[in-house]
Amino acid sequence: MMIMKKIFFALSACVVLLSSCGKDFVTVKHNSSEPMDEYFIDESRIYQSLVAAYDSLNWLDYFDQYVNALTLTSDVMADDIYAGGSNEGDQPSIVKTHYYTLTSTEQLDRIWTICYSGVNRSCIVLEYVDRVPGMDEALKNRYIAEATVLKAFYYNIMWKYWGNIPYYDKNLTAPYITKQFTADEVYAKCVENLEKVFAMDALPMKAVAGEEGRVTKAMAYMLYAEMVMYQNDTERYPQALAYMEEIINSGQYALVEDFAGIWLESGEWGAESIWEINYTSEGAPRSWGSPLTTGGTVYPMLIGIPGATEASGFSDGWGFGPVAKHAYDMYAEDDIRRDGGILHYNSVYDPIPEDKWRWQGTGYYLLKYVARRNGNHGQIADGDMNHCNNIRVYRYAETLLNAAELSVLTGKDGSQYLQQVRDRANCKDTGSDQAAIIAERRKEFLGEGKRYWDLVRTGMAETVLAAGTHEWRTEGWHAGKKYWPLPQAEVDKDPNLVQNVGY
Repeated sequence: MMIMKKIFFALSACVVLLSSCGKDFVTVKHNSSEPMDEYFIDESRIYQSLVAAYDSLNWLDYFDQYVNALTLTSDVMADDIYAGGSNEGDQPSIVKTHYYTLTSTEQLDRIWTICYSGVNRSCIVLEYVDRVPGMDEALKNRYIAEATVLKAFYYNIMWKYWGNIPYYDKNLTAPYITKQFTADEVYAKCVENLEKVFAMDALPMKAVAGEEGRVTKAMAYMLYAEMVMYQNDTERYPQALAYMEEIINSGQYALVEDFAGIWLESGEWGAESIWEINYTSEGAPRSWGSPLTTGGTVYPMLIGIPGATEASGFSDGWGFGPVAKHAYDMYAEDDIRRDGGILHYNSVYDPIPEDKWRWQGTGYYLLKYVARRNGNHGQIADGDMNHCNNIRVYRYAETLLNAAELSVLTGKDGSQYLQQVRDRANCKDTGSDQAAIIAERRKEFLGEGKRYWDLVRTGMAETVLAAGTHEWRTEGWHAGKKYWPLPQAEVDKDPNLVQNVGY
């Protein structure tokens, strides 16, 4: 586990500079004076460019904004996680996301920048890998597969948030403008590219020791299933189910008994982990002045416990993303996911003084990622920004619940997959229809950035997220809120870019 973290950390520090800030995120650059066509002369340099394609993943927590694209940003649009923070004016883009009141000029638009940087870097690998003389064919195919999957992963994030976005498979040249695809077209391109990767059969089902964090076949299958299910692509349901069952039948992944242990540093890359985004604190130089430097993550501090005592073992954090009391209460008392994923601080430790409470504070915190004492051990820059918590993107529990749901959607019995997740959690719930599976996903993946997308794709969002059902919102969700407004700065650059309906 730590080997791959250190490899990515070391290479990211000296990797070719493939893009920089602002509009230059779509401009191909490097640190050498050699022309690009002459730079990629051996496998080591193309490997560095592949590492650079992974590097953008580390910015998905903070990039001059607390973007938290894979967790908090979508969760605050659902029903179990609030925005929090010092007050309603603290991080207003997060609050507007929470309230469904984003505008084209006030939103979490750094997600757009980060993801297009990742697309750009992935495309560099795809463009130049064939030009490396004498490269082993199997290794070349693996690099192509990894870069293609990463590109689809970045597009998937933007597709879900914005829908109708500029799409390209080859890096742009001046004036850096390309066709805007509809959401359906973006989806089609991504899944077709993933299917080409699967046909290549160039990826291992699971990363070998020391390579944790690299794209695998299982990770790509999970991304494919996520996109197919979000699109409600009934024609691809059988294939997505087959991929989930291939992961299951491989025997290379398993549920772990200790749910709370998944979220500890010692639980990283356990038997249940299919894919995580690596963060490291040892020697980490990330700082407010250099937020794009590879190192740790600021997310645990963002959702950390204000006023936490040293004796508790938790760090004094900033109080964003409090968990709603009703979310804690939805679990049975003996469901291990309740106290293994949520911390009711005052019931365990000395109560937090009232003057330390934050806006929308509930007293319930997301134990999965909350900042812990010494969670930034060995960092050499800014302690707040260098916690070592990996982001668990895909877990085997989701493979099982995907298989259960896809079984139901294709007229089969998926209860055997659902029951494994329930049994591990000591959950006594019954029922195995789609509604029961979505309810199980809510409990299993609380705070993991899954809930909002589940509500949207199943048609439940308009009811569950109605204004009258929420303690804080005055505006409810409706179909016109499925996509965010395109960032105004992007619309201003391209007169052919059509703003999303309703903005």
